[in-house]
Amino acid sequence: MNRFLEDFFNQLPRRRKQALVVLADFIALPSILYFALYLRLGEVPENIASFWPAFVVSALACIPVFGTLGLYRHVVRHMGSQAMRPIVIGVTITSIAVAAVAYMVQLKVFPRSVPVIFWFMTLVYVAGSRFAVRGYLQWLQDKLKVRRSVIIYGAGENGVRLAQLLMQQGTYVPVAFIDDDPGLHNRMIHGLYVFPPRRLDTLLSDTEAREIFLAINSRAVEDRRRVIEFLEPYGLRIRLIPDVSDIVSGRERVDDLRDVEVQDLIGRDQVAPMPELLAGSVAGKNVMVTGAGGSIGAELCRQIFRQQPENLVLLDQSEYGLYTLRRELTAMAAEEGLGARLHVVLGSVTNRGLMTRTLTRHGIDTLYHAAAYKHVRLVEENLIEGLRNNTFGTLHTATAARDAGVSDFILISTDKAVRTTSIMGASKRLAEMTLQALQDEVPGTRFSMVRFGNVLGSSGSVVPLFLEQIERGGPVTVTHPDATRYFMTIPEAAQLVLQAASIARGGDVFLLDMGEPVNILELAQRMIRLKGFSIRDEDHPGGDIEIRITGLHPGENLHEKLLIGEAVTGTRHRKILRATENYLPWSELRDVLDTLEKACDEYDYEGIRSFLDELLAGPDMASRLAEIRKPADIVPLKPSVADKTD
Repeated sequence: MNRFLEDFFNQLPRRRKQALVVLADFIALPSILYFALYLRLGEVPENIASFWPAFVVSALACIPVFGTLGLYRHVVRHMGSQAMRPIVIGVTITSIAVAAVAYMVQLKVFPRSVPVIFWFMTLVYVAGSRFAVRGYLQWLQDKLKVRRSVIIYGAGENGVRLAQLLMQQGTYVPVAFIDDDPGLHNRMIHGLYVFPPRRLDTLLSDTEAREIFLAINSRAVEDRRRVIEFLEPYGLRIRLIPDVSDIVSGRERVDDLRDVEVQDLIGRDQVAPMPELLAGSVAGKNVMVTGAGGSIGAELCRQIFRQQPENLVLLDQSEYGLYTLRRELTAMAAEEGLGARLHVVLGSVTNRGLMTRTLTRHGIDTLYHAAAYKHVRLVEENLIEGLRNNTFGTLHTATAARDAGVSDFILISTDKAVRTTSIMGASKRLAEMTLQALQDEVPGTRFSMVRFGNVLGSSGSVVPLFLEQIERGGPVTVTHPDATRYFMTIPEAAQLVLQAASIARGGDVFLLDMGEPVNILELAQRMIRLKGFSIRDEDHPGGDIEIRITGLHPGENLHEKLLIGEAVTGTRHRKILRATENYLPWSELRDVLDTLEKACDEYDYEGIRSFLDELLAGPDMASRLAEIRKPADIVPLKPSVADKTD
């Protein structure tokens, strides 16, 4: 029956709904006048027929009056307190009309209190009937809808706003507040009791809630992390809401809920940038970003664009990446009033002629080199292309920058270049050594490298993989139970790169103080629990999602390091460090690179693999390279049949 009524009201045309309301008023108001006379006199007057003009006016006057005031345009299901004003005005005008007609016809016998009684009863009917119907429809909707019980952590302004919104929307049912403030405990706010955190077990058992909304200021990083760590063992899905200041300003809405993200779990605050360092190498200059279509390159472009360079050149071999980024930056320029000129170049950093022409044509002052293949397993299986892009792409771009008179060249490197066991790490370390060696030969250009760990949300990062696996229901794959990684956000990575360029002296290796490394297995477990799922293992066979240990892939390290040696000094930014590391002079490294590049051109796959395996056998590639490939001992790698699968 309830489902039938819900469908009936939903499918009834709007004009028919209005007609039903008009008909109800047409019948009800004369009846109310009749009962007003009866209540006043205690009986039905013998001459009631003589009052017929008043009955006619009560029925006919209300319809145009209520229609003019817009009462029949209100959607009853969503009618709010704002409807009371036109209701009071309409009832008052109708009562005055009834009284005027009645007194004109039967002035002496019409009781003067009847219009007052009629006004009151009509007001109760008009307002009460509409709000009663609204309440019934909402009850009907709630009864038929599957609603999820939620607990709100935080009974402050954010929490109260969220509770009001949830009560109106009906998708979730807020059942209680939790707050750390003892002064709020056992109080009732908007019909919800405020409980202390220690009562959460009992609250979950009584309400069967499986989700909790965290209404804590998003800038209170330590408070938010403390609460998340407290809630994590309960296996609840935890969601966050924006700050009240962002809601008031219009930047966010109170219903912009989001799940707990990895940056909420990694155990350290983001590193605040220094504005003068952000602008130092880009403001008013001609800037170019290679690999602009990638996750790091695109964020670099966004932040550079806001620093008002003269020209910003975007280079990538991905047509779609460039197309998407240009659209985004063009929209950003219109919205924020930015005036830098954009230039888009489709091509590869391995094309030295293109690089030289582009750098010279646009008079580039600062070049951010983000173009690279960075997925360890893919580069391991395609080592020639990995070397061409990561090592020789850097070499050709650097020599083109030298020839074009570029002032600052900043390489985006990786912690995988440190004591690496992978081809990808080796290709990036060779790129670093190339710039270090070139610095001694090209004093007019400052070559520097920025090295950081895993970037949250970037392509190839483990975090999006975990999220995808959790959404599919598992299993979540972890390489090793003891594996650890450093993490940082994409904006942090881009800010570090920008600031490093402003403090570079040439040949520098910069890295960020990233705190303690994160255990990957623990990260996977926390991500599963904070999505509201349980972990399935031998002790809990009925859990939701399994974690499967796959073993380290070829070239992967158990732990990542940011330093090759121990020579580290501080910089103007307290969280940015400068490292001094070994490298070969250009006179020695050049012959090695020439031989290696010739082998790549000839697809001498076996020769390259043999050379790199020997190179990766040592902890420090620079020292190892000096041992195994001194200039006098370099033997050209023998051409072999090209590996066409590379």
